[in-house]
Amino acid sequence: MGKQIDRKTHILNATDQSVGRLATEVATLLIGKHKPSYVPHVDGGDIVVVENVDKLTFTGQKLKQKIYYHHSGYPGGLKQKKMGEYFHENPSYVLHRAVINMLPKNKLRKSRIKRLRFKK
Repeated sequence: MGKQIDRKTHILNATDQSVGRLATEVATLLIGKHKPSYVPHVDGGDIVVVENVDKLTFTGQKLKQKIYYHHSGYPGGLKQKKMGEYFHENPSYVLHRAVINMLPKNKLRKSRIKRLRFKK
């Protein structure tokens, strides 16, 4: 049997914070790099709860100009949507996507992103 992982819950307030700076802080906590017991192959990160996601700030014209792309898998299936549209529909999606792209692209990514929660 291995050692039990001690997970703490961090509650972060997103009010007046930029998306990227908050996302890096969240990603660091989810990965567990803030702990002295950090090893890259063990998912030893903490639980992160983000409050007031609808009060995030954006620099420049990101809401109007930044475009998110995804593909349906079919020919001609490239879809695009502006950041502002996503933010007005579901503010947590923008932060969730920023965090998931900052996590390492490996087998631990899915279990790490599950520990990110949002509170209104």
